[in-house]
Amino acid sequence: MSDLRYDAVRKTFGQTVALEGLDLTVAPGELISLLGPSGCGKTTALRIAAGFEVADSGSIHVGGADVTRTPAHKRNMGMVFQSYSLFPNLTVAENVEYGLRTRKAARPDRGARVGEMLELVQLTAHSAKYPHQLSGCQQQRVALARALAIRPSVLLLDEPLSALDAKVRSSLRDEIRRIQTELGTTTLFVTHDQEEALGISDRIGVMSQGHLEQLGTPTEVYRNPASAFVARFIGEMNELPATVVDAGTVAVLEHHVPVARAHGLSAGDPLKLMVRPEDTAFGSNGDGLAGTIVSQTFQGASTTVAVRLHVLDVLVDVHAAGSMEGVHAPGDAVSVTFDGARAVLEPAD
Repeated sequence: MSDLRYDAVRKTFGQTVALEGLDLTVAPGELISLLGPSGCGKTTALRIAAGFEVADSGSIHVGGADVTRTPAHKRNMGMVFQSYSLFPNLTVAENVEYGLRTRKAARPDRGARVGEMLELVQLTAHSAKYPHQLSGCQQQRVALARALAIRPSVLLLDEPLSALDAKVRSSLRDEIRRIQTELGTTTLFVTHDQEEALGISDRIGVMSQGHLEQLGTPTEVYRNPASAFVARFIGEMNELPATVVDAGTVAVLEHHVPVARAHGLSAGDPLKLMVRPEDTAFGSNGDGLAGTIVSQTFQGASTTVAVRLHVLDVLVDVHAAGSMEGVHAPGDAVSVTFDGARAVLEPAD
């Protein structure tokens, strides 16, 4: 197994900076997802690793070797694209065999490896079919098998699930993770879908405007976002105007909320309190901010309740095992509290 390392990689397209000093190491056998909105630089980072783009400065290393100027076809990278990119005139088996043939592997070895890969992606029964005879999910599994057949040092996945419907996407995501874990292939996965990144990754790199905003485990990135951008991009956030009371307290609509992150701010400073719906709860005995239920959305394991506080609406996630505190319908009066220890504070504009 090899690692993949970016050292201070910079890339521009005209006046647009796509990557600005990217430092990132994908450890041997690790799966890292690069997550972010369109134009954040994540696909450019992937293409530079693959050798399809050349960095303006910085370097790329695989297994300790500098491959910055190595041609794409000599980097031993496996690549899976959003659009499958299968050869329509080749059968499933021939598509999987393609990379082995171009590397002049012996025929018996090619046959054995193709059989192994088709079994891995559970498509042995479809080996003689052509791409147009397969579903989108099956085509992407063929593309994955083709990429893995060459025993790549690194597997690169460029939005491989975005063309599939939600249920199939979830199933194939789990299958990719199973296969990657089973083979121990070092993998870089690019996506704009936070659910995919949270569900498949050892670590997630959240990108914005060419910068790596945060790199951490899914739990770290979700529960302890390093910036307001990360907090907004991963999951939902209630955002409320607040004022600093002291180093451990802010006031939200005159209600004091204990917080853990007001250090460095001065009393009276305006800011935004950002807190997730699951860290927002109904108060008991009138504790918290008074509000009125606007709507409820049942989601099986939980119910999301929209509450209007004066002119602001906030969301409260109530799990099935929890209590609705006697609240059953829009129009009911409630009080709402916030777990300030898990809140993100952003200075007001």
